[in-house]
Amino acid sequence: MARLETWTSKLRRTNAKSDFQPANVSPHRRKQRSFTIRLWVVRHARFFEWFYEKFANLFLFLHPFWKAVGYHRAEKPVTFVERQVKGLLFDCRMCGQCALSSTGMSCPMNCPKQLRNGPCGGVRANGNCEVEPDMPCVWVQAWSGASKMQTGTDKIMAVQKPVDQSLRETSSWLRVTAEAAQEKESVKS
Repeated sequence: MARLETWTSKLRRTNAKSDFQPANVSPHRRKQRSFTIRLWVVRHARFFEWFYEKFANLFLFLHPFWKAVGYHRAEKPVTFVERQVKGLLFDCRMCGQCALSSTGMSCPMNCPKQLRNGPCGGVRANGNCEVEPDMPCVWVQAWSGASKMQTGTDKIMAVQKPVDQSLRETSSWLRVTAEAAQEKESVKS
C-alpha cells in the first residue's frame, strides 16, 4: 500500500504544472488575432466579392503588361504582395489555388484538417472546430459568408479539386489571370 502511495505522489509531482510560463509563446495567440480579421471579412463577404471581381478584371486588363514583363519575372513581387494582403485579411496559407470566391471569403486551408469541400462532421455545437476548440469552424464561416454573397450558395456547392502541392507559395492572382486571358483569346479565335 505504501508503495502505491509513493508511486501516486511521484506521478502527481511529475504532472504538476510548473510556475514557469514562457513569455509571449502561445500557439493560439497568432490565430486569435487572425480570427478577428477573418471573421470581419466573412461578415463583409459581399463587399469583398465585389472588390475581388474588380481586382481580377484589373489584373486581366494588365495581362499585356504581365506578358511583356514575363509572368515568371512578375511572380516573385506579386507573390510577396499577395502573401501580405491575403495573409492579413484571410490568414492565407498560399496554396496557390485560391478558393475564396467559392467559399464565402473563408480560406479552407485554415481548417486544421485542410478540408476543401465542407466540414468534417466534428463541428461543435457552438460552431467551433473539433480539433481547435477556440477556433470558429472555417466551413461554418464559409457558409455564412457565401449566404451574404451575390452568387449565394451556388459556388460553395461546387466541388474543389485536391490541392496541387506544386503550386504552393505561388501567386494564384497571376495564375488565374493567365488562365482567364488564355480562355479569352481562345474564344476570340
